[in-house]
Amino acid sequence: MNDDAHDPHAAWRTWHEHRVATVSAPYGPLALTGTFWLADFPDGRIPAAPGNWRAAGDAMELSAAPSDGIALDGKPFAGEAILAADEGPPARSRLTAGEARLVVLRREGEWAVRVFDPGSPARAAFAGIEATPYDPGFRLPGRFRPYGEDRTVRVENVDGRARGLDLGGELSFVHAGAEHTLQMAVDEDDGSLWAVFGDATGGRSSYRFRFLRPGVPDAEGAVDVDFNRAVLPPCAFADHFICPFPPPGNTLPFEVAAGERRLKDALATGN
Repeated sequence: MNDDAHDPHAAWRTWHEHRVATVSAPYGPLALTGTFWLADFPDGRIPAAPGNWRAAGDAMELSAAPSDGIALDGKPFAGEAILAADEGPPARSRLTAGEARLVVLRREGEWAVRVFDPGSPARAAFAGIEATPYDPGFRLPGRFRPYGEDRTVRVENVDGRARGLDLGGELSFVHAGAEHTLQMAVDEDDGSLWAVFGDATGGRSSYRFRFLRPGVPDAEGAVDVDFNRAVLPPCAFADHFICPFPPPGNTLPFEVAAGERRLKDALATGN
């Protein structure tokens, strides 16, 4: 029997090791070297992404010559292809250019191409994730209350643009005798919850904000709020991600001295 099932400290260590392996994988977030919005390249020529790219309504159109060195679905590609946005992880993207993966992205009707390069400087320089060892005091019982209807709030993203963030309800919990709530998004596929949150350590001993993924609440809305598994957002690993800042009300007034804090050897500000 796996001892992790009975030892939350061991389970946390296994989780942390898996996280480090995931983010440092060849096509993990450290490999992202650019997010190129098509609107910024009206001629269709995108740096580091060979070929010619054009928005075609609800799809992206790619034109490529043999000399561009692009492969589509594992086969050398030349000609024209109509592409939808990639839904899976970068390692499974349909397009490659040498070792790089080209990921088609769409956000609020705007198209972009992301380039993931396993030889990125960030991946080469990665020294690990600074994380606080498991603290049972930061695993708290919570209660999720759905709104009953979807709500979308405009939230500033790290690239300076505001985008819609869909929220499905509030998660309440008690810490140090006081009740707190976080506005939660709900995954459409499996009903799991996730939140962008800030706290009193943000920008000091932790990154500016973090993500929390409590899982799927039970039929009564009960779910653990385990800050030991708070994670750094993708933009902590590469500047080219467009993570949302916490929505109004999601900055907690106390220190969440738990979970992932920042990259090792990061600046004291966590930026």
